[in-house]
Amino acid sequence: MFVDKVKIYVKAGDGGNGQKAFRREKYVPMGGPAGGDGGKGGDIVFQVDEGLRTLLDFRYQKHFKAERGEHGRSKAQHGANAEDMVIKVPPGTVIIDDDTQAVIADLTRHDQRVVVARGGRGGRGNMRFATPANPAPDIAEKGEPGEERYLVLELKVMADVGLAGFPSVGKSTLLSSVSKAKPKIAAYHFTTLSPNLGVVDVGDGRSFVMADLPGLIEGAHIGAGLGHQFLRHIERTRVIVHVIDMAGTEGRNPYEDWVKINQELEQYNLRLMERPQIIAANKMDVPGAEENLAHFRENVGEQYPIYPISAATKQGVQELLYGIADLLDQIPATPLVEEIEQEERKVYKAEPVEEDTFTVRKENEIYVVEGAKIEKLFKMTDFNHYDSVQRFARILRKMGVDDELRRLGAENGDSVRIADYEFEFVE
Repeated sequence: MFVDKVKIYVKAGDGGNGQKAFRREKYVPMGGPAGGDGGKGGDIVFQVDEGLRTLLDFRYQKHFKAERGEHGRSKAQHGANAEDMVIKVPPGTVIIDDDTQAVIADLTRHDQRVVVARGGRGGRGNMRFATPANPAPDIAEKGEPGEERYLVLELKVMADVGLAGFPSVGKSTLLSSVSKAKPKIAAYHFTTLSPNLGVVDVGDGRSFVMADLPGLIEGAHIGAGLGHQFLRHIERTRVIVHVIDMAGTEGRNPYEDWVKINQELEQYNLRLMERPQIIAANKMDVPGAEENLAHFRENVGEQYPIYPISAATKQGVQELLYGIADLLDQIPATPLVEEIEQEERKVYKAEPVEEDTFTVRKENEIYVVEGAKIEKLFKMTDFNHYDSVQRFARILRKMGVDDELRRLGAENGDSVRIADYEFEFVE
């Protein structure tokens, strides 16, 4: 089963909690605080494995959660950092944030890695809070929560050559005749529902990867038929081979077919028209094909090379392979890679977040305080200890939360909500 689009959930590991401990040894007077820091949570990392070809594994496992860091220990011992969770994906995988639809990464090279969710830092132990004014603090932080998000993985097949054309023009037959691939072949539209890859041996020591992709129809660029499934994959090919039913066995005009396919490619992505193209005039063994080819050449001219072939009888197929291989030799692989890398540099540049900013609003007689730094501080505070609660209140006061609440009319005893918890406002 070929799977080329999935939605998954990832959760990086939380940081380990800081420890609250004191040094008590016989010959160490006034040992002081000795609680160690927690370890860092594991990151979620995607890594390219060129041995993979589809996203099938993600059909059965859609939730990934990294381990949390080890808690801090007494005697100032730091908790161990958690191992990163490495998830293998095939080359050509595009990672998209499901909430913002921003492209996080476009993974194309073997062993290429990207961190999609960062593990939380470990909480600080009480030895970190010791000051001359407070030499024995009763404070320790909880670990920072790891990042979590929903991701959409899209696979764009990495092939040298992509076969384009209407349904039932002979793309699958051509692939099966030049490689060991065994695509399904039948006399009805959309026999090919997903890409088929085959390694083509030209015969002179050269080889390339050819992809037979689902057929196109009018309106494919807006999703008609199997349009998006096809067009998503042809973006990666270095050469586009247009397979034309030159015999017009279904009553269509071969030249009009070629024009419509190019229009669909152009409207989906204008850059596709810059790709080198070869025209494979198929079904030349069928009566009427020679006359149609003559008219086709008159309309197209010398703009693109045309190879008359019959995929069924293999007539002219070897000449087509030589032509494709010669064209691939002229096209270095680097321009496409550079194009992808330019796109990578554009993506995943999150807007800088002002962590100190916050908002206060009134909702049904309850004052709601929101802000990235405040919510993180809340999750890392141990409210079972008085000193930790006092520290939390001091930080909010310094940030100006109390002043903003008073400005909005908060009075002694009013309810204030932070995250999912409610507090009482005390003057």
